[in-house]
Order: sequence, then C-alpha cells, then structure tokens
Amino acid sequence: MSGLLGQPDTAPFLSQADDTEEGMGAPTPGAGKTASLGGPEPQDREDPDGEGLQLITGISPGHATLIVGVLCYINLLNYMDRFTVAGVLPDIEQFFGIGDSSSGLIQTVFISSYMVLAPVFGYLGDRYNRKYLMCGGIAFWSLVTLGSSFIPRERFWLLLFTRGLVGVGEASYSTIAPTLIADLFVADQRSRMLSVFYFAIPVGSGLGYIAGSKVKDVAGDWHWALRVTPGLGMIAVLLLFLVVREPPRGAVERHSDTPPLNPTSWWADVRALARNPSFVLSSLGFTAVAFVTGSLALWAPAFLLRARVVLGETPPCLPGDSCSSSDSLIFGLITCVTGILGVASGVEISRRLRRTNPRADPLVCAAGLLGSAPFLFLALACAQGSIVVTYVFIFIGEILLSMNWAIVADILLYVVIPTRRSTAEAFQIVLSHLLGDAGSPYLIGLISDRLRRDWPPSFLSQFRALQFSLMLCAFVGALGGAAFLGTAMYIEGDRKRAHLHVQGLLRDVPPPDDQIVVPQRGRSTKVPVSSVLI
Repeated sequence: MSGLLGQPDTAPFLSQADDTEEGMGAPTPGAGKTASLGGPEPQDREDPDGEGLQLITGISPGHATLIVGVLCYINLLNYMDRFTVAGVLPDIEQFFGIGDSSSGLIQTVFISSYMVLAPVFGYLGDRYNRKYLMCGGIAFWSLVTLGSSFIPRERFWLLLFTRGLVGVGEASYSTIAPTLIADLFVADQRSRMLSVFYFAIPVGSGLGYIAGSKVKDVAGDWHWALRVTPGLGMIAVLLLFLVVREPPRGAVERHSDTPPLNPTSWWADVRALARNPSFVLSSLGFTAVAFVTGSLALWAPAFLLRARVVLGETPPCLPGDSCSSSDSLIFGLITCVTGILGVASGVEISRRLRRTNPRADPLVCAAGLLGSAPFLFLALACAQGSIVVTYVFIFIGEILLSMNWAIVADILLYVVIPTRRSTAEAFQIVLSHLLGDAGSPYLIGLISDRLRRDWPPSFLSQFRALQFSLMLCAFVGALGGAAFLGTAMYIEGDRKRAHLHVQGLLRDVPPPDDQIVVPQRGRSTKVPVSSVLI
C-alpha cells in the first residue's frame, strides 16, 4: 500500500503543511526553476479576473456563467430521472409482482452500466470535443427512458435492460461536465460554480421523488412518472448545442509562457492516478457516500411507509391497491432542502477554514461523514416509536452527508492535471459505484429478504428486516470518514505536484527500471535514461 500511496505530508495533521523534500522527476528543459517540492515555490500569477479569463478562454464571464447554468440544469435532470423510480417503487413492485431484492436490482443494473461506461467516456472526454459527446449521450438517455415507460407487466427483465441503457447517457455527462467548469474558472470562482453544479444532485434527487409521486397521483398511473424527464432531456440537448462552448483544457491554470499539456497514453494516466494518494483515498471516501446515499435513495420511502403501517398511521399496501406516496413526497422535500443546506455549508465552511488550514477540504468531508453516521442510525432506531423524530434525524444526517458533494469534486480537480481529469472522474465513478451504490440497494434488499425468510410473515417483520439491513449504512459512513482523514495527510503534497506539472516545472516520473543515477549539482540524482546522451 505504501508503494501505491507514497509518503504522507510531514506537517502536523491539523496545521499548515510544510514543503516536502521529495524529488519529483526531471524538470522541463528551460523551465529555469526547480521542480523539487523542497525547493523554492514557483511564483504564481494572480488568479485572473473575469476579463483575464475571457482573454484566455475566449468566453465572456456572463457566457461562462450561462454554461454552468445549462450544465446544472442537465445534472438536475440526471438525478430526477434516477430517483423518479424510487418515488414510485411500491407501485413498481405491485405492477411487476417482485420482492425487495428484485426492486434493488433496478438501481443496481443502472449503476453497473453507468460504472462500466464511465471509463470509456472519460478517455473520450480527455481527447475529443466534450460538447458533442454530451449531446449524443443525453439524447440517447432521453429516448431510452421514454421507452421504458411502455413495458408490460410480464417483461420485468426489459425494464432492467432499459435502465441499464440509461447509464450510457449519464456516463457521457457526469465524467465530462465538471471538467468544463474547471476549464472556465479558477480558485474560489471554481469552488462556487462547482457548489452550484452539485446542488443539482440532492435537489434533483428530491425532485425525482416529488415528480414521481405527484405525477402518479395526478395521472393515476405510475408509468407517467417516467415520461417527464425525457421531454426535459431533449430541451437539454438543444441548450447544450446552442449555449455551451468548448474551452481549452487547462489554459486558465497555466502561465502565459507555458506550453499546453499534451495528453499521455491511457495506461500512463492510470498509473499516475494510482500513485496519487489524495485521489485514491478521497475516491474511497466518496464511495462510502455513494453507498449510503444509494441505499437511502431507493429504500427510505419504502422504509418510512412500512414504519407508518406498523404504527397504524397508514393502511398496508396490498396487491391491486395504489400505495401511499406521502412519504416519497416528504422525503423528496427533505432531500431538496438538506441538499441545498449541506452543499452550501460544506463549501462555505471549507472556504473559511482553508485560509488557515490547507487540509480543510478533506477534514470537512470527514466531519460530515462521521457526523452523519450516528444520526442515520438513530433515525432507523426511532422509526417504530415516532415518525416525526425519525424525520428530524434524517434531516440532520442528510445535511451532514451532503457537505461532501462539491468538495470532493474540487479535490479531484486540483490534485489531477487537466489532461487526466475526465479519466479521473471516470475512475472515481467506477470505484464509488462498484463498491458503493451499484450494489448497496440490492445488498440491502437481499439482507432484508433473508431476514424475513426466518421470521413469521407480517407487516412488522417486513419493517424490522428493512430496518436492520439499512443500519449497515451508518457503519459504512464511518469507514468513509476515516478515508477522508487519510486524504488530509497527503492533500498538500499532491496539490503542489499538480500545480508544478501544469506550470511545466515537473514531468511524470518514469518507471524505476527506466532510470539511472547520475551526478547533478554535487549529488546523485535519478533521471530517465532517455534524457542522457550516450
């Protein structure tokens, strides 16, 4: 593991990090400054203002803000579509006659497809026009989602297949859109725009529950809930085509006399990311966030409905009946509000702490996850006593959980160089979904079904089984918090390496067998064989 993650920063954990003495490879010829992190810090230019950014990107500040607005709208639609299914899940179970494990499989198939395709679009996004890749993916996603609303009850497998195809569109967007924002803004401007972009995740998720439940109530048929986002998706394609422009990769972060970065091979990108401990550990922390949010997103409304049935507040959902959608509506509203509060507070707290502590970003993420775990556990434990208390604990837990979204994205963008960011986004998506929400909804449903198998059939056993299985989320959240604490140990060194690389003061270190030791400035130094004339 030490070979993969390198060495941690040597500064005290909660204080300003000192420069490390680690050699970072041969400097770019003609750079005129040392590439060692132990040497003098390169003199940064001041962050460009709006006019400076326009000169670099060719895009005015107003147009850049409009681009972020379009990207935010599409991100909102992505998550609305993802959680519309959760908003009408009891009706889907009744229509197709399926159990908890099959219900969890709906989300698992979608996430698995999304996860497998993310590296493909990450590779393409680092090398080809990102705007057109997103247009094609979102148009495909909209058509497939519309088609999934016409599947007959005896073809449940076809619903699973179409949900898998929806992953094509989402993979084409989620891996690419944040890198466009990174190429339009820098520093605090970038953090603010990312926070706006990631507001769409919890807000869109909440709107998915609300749209699903209310459209079903108005139309009297849950199928219409799946026909809302496709029309909005085609509007998104039109906006992408007309409004979004492709900025040059990494130009806003380079000095004016620094040549642009050239893409390296895919395998070189993967090796570099694997040697980046901040990227690896923050991705593991984000995996825990995905596990918890994926489980709650699918199962929380169903769990709350079962709790109300046990308390005698709601009649049970029997075959042929329309299930109560009040908990989907309430949970959706809570998700919207807590998402806004959580993302905004996380970004603001991190921004203020960053003035005195450069490790603020991962520490805020760790505090959010570690703080959310006990509140989610209490929400589940109190459900049989009081639904109101349960909602209060869910509200607090989701605020703390939502603090991570924008900060994790910002960490990735400043510890990874511009020509690898789409690939990094893709691999973070793969890891977070492979070990997170690709399997967590199915795993929770499977544990619930196994527990119910050993208990007498009753509404209480249905509630208890789902309650105990969901408690796994609290423990996974605590593990994620530990991963972010590990990220804080490495964050300063990795950020500085990425900065030096963008400025042309640092090159990738070749594999050990491609280096030799030569005398340089009075001491022995490893350099690439290719740099020595024989």
